[in-house]
This record gives sequence, C-alpha cells and structure tokens, in this order.
Amino acid sequence: MVDKNPENKPRGGWLSRFAPGVRKIVSRRDTPDNLWVKDPDSGEMLFRTDLEAALWVTPSGRHMRINAPTRLKATFDDGAFESIDTPDVPEDPLKFSDGKPYKDRLNAARKAAGRKDTMAIGFGKIDGVAAVVIVQDFTFMGGSLGMAAGEAFIAAAREAVKRGVPFICFTAAGGARMQEGALSLMQMARTTLAVQEVKAAQLPYIVVLTDPTTGGVTASYAMLGDVHLAEPGALIGFAGPRVIETTIREKLPPGFQRAEYLQGKGMVDKVVARGDLPTTLGQIMSMLMGGKRKAA
Repeated sequence: MVDKNPENKPRGGWLSRFAPGVRKIVSRRDTPDNLWVKDPDSGEMLFRTDLEAALWVTPSGRHMRINAPTRLKATFDDGAFESIDTPDVPEDPLKFSDGKPYKDRLNAARKAAGRKDTMAIGFGKIDGVAAVVIVQDFTFMGGSLGMAAGEAFIAAAREAVKRGVPFICFTAAGGARMQEGALSLMQMARTTLAVQEVKAAQLPYIVVLTDPTTGGVTASYAMLGDVHLAEPGALIGFAGPRVIETTIREKLPPGFQRAEYLQGKGMVDKVVARGDLPTTLGQIMSMLMGGKRKAA
C-alpha cells in the first residue's frame, strides 16, 4: 500500500478549518475543586452553593467554621456594614523562626486571607440596632491571639465607646500566638482593660463563642461578656479535651467542653443557631440599651 502522505503533513479538508473551534465548544470543562463540600458528620457531599445559602450549616446541623467577611455579612442587616481598619503593629519583634521565619508565615496567611491579621471590625445595624462587631477568624493562623489581635480588640472597644453603641465579639482561637512569646500573653491583660472601658461607659459587651474558642482567649475577653451566646456544638475551653484526659487520667463525660454541655453548667447563657443570631443579638441589645444600663 502506497502512503499518499509520505511527509506526514497535516491533512487538510473543509473539516480541519473548523476543528479547533468545534473542540473548544465541545471540550469537557474542568469541574472546580471546591464545587462540593463533604459533610464531616454524615460524609455526604454537599453542593457548595447550597451550603453557602445555609450559612455553612450542614443538613446534619454542624455549624462549620466561616471566615470573617462571611461572618460580618451574615450578622449585619442586609449584609451592609462600615469596615473599620485595624491598627498596625511591629512585625516579628522577636525575629522568631520555628523552621520557617515568622514573617514568611504572616505573609502566607495574609495572602490567603486578604487582610492583615485575624481580627476584622465592622459597624452597622443588627436587627435594627447599631453595634460595633469584631470577628476573630480561625482561618488566619488558627485565630491566634497576638499583638495585632490585641490592638484590634482595643480599637474596636474604643470605637464602640466613641459611638455609644454595644460591643459584640465573635471569638474563635486556638490560643496565644507562640511566635510572639510573652508579647502575645500581654494581650490578655490589655483586652481585659478594654472590656472595662466599655462597661465603664455603661454599654453592653456581648460575646458569641464559636468553634473553637480555647486558650488565652477563653482566659480573657471571651469570658467577660455581659451575655455569652454560643453556636451549637462549639468547642469552648482552656486546654483541649485530650490534654485534660491525659492530665487527670480519666475519661471525660460525653459532650464535655461543647456549647450545650457548658450551657447546662452555667458557663454559656444560650446556644443559638447561626441563622437566629442577628435576631437574638438585636433583642438582647434592645433590652440592655432600653434604659439606663449599669456596668456589670
């Protein structure tokens, strides 16, 4: 058989002129990696758009962790709020490295989150009541408490005093930021003093505990509120359950350190579903601001 195309030249014809365009139209489009999210409880695959519409609460009732922008939009009426800048602080004062320079870790976290640090502050109306809200974002280095977080908390508290409105804090943290050493631990005292400024101004300070709230945050401003709300299933404590079990060498009771367990022990005033938080916060603020409020 004689090869009619000995030089292996591309074959022509009318179809070859259209082939590139046809391939572009009918080629399989890549499915985004984050189109589906796995339910950590049931293992069911959930459509991301449906999960976002449900404020990241799964059909099984799991309140998944959300970032600060999502939290602020879900909290304020119609998702509208005034963003308040957080103060700048010295970076890496200890020149710390844990195998990777602290500055590199900060830069990577900032690039992923699109902001300076774990805290985000907003001012707006919640169920018709004006308030200053600060959100601690666990996705930024585990919501760790460092100098930037402390300065942001103080700035938010003073902004609430300046505007004469309630101060609301959504907590989420794994503890103090180890890369800042004792400087991070100092923020526990500094934020406590900021809370006292809010109370001295006879303004409500309300804490919403989200999953997880642990370490130095629990040991300071997370437990100083006039009212403590918590999302269902949130882990709340100082040390983690495994550390406690190892220390006391006993098995902890079911649900230990979870929001519902702590409500039964009086540590949490009310467990509130994420979708009901704006209404609940509005009611509490209206009640506390309805008359002359005395600082707790």
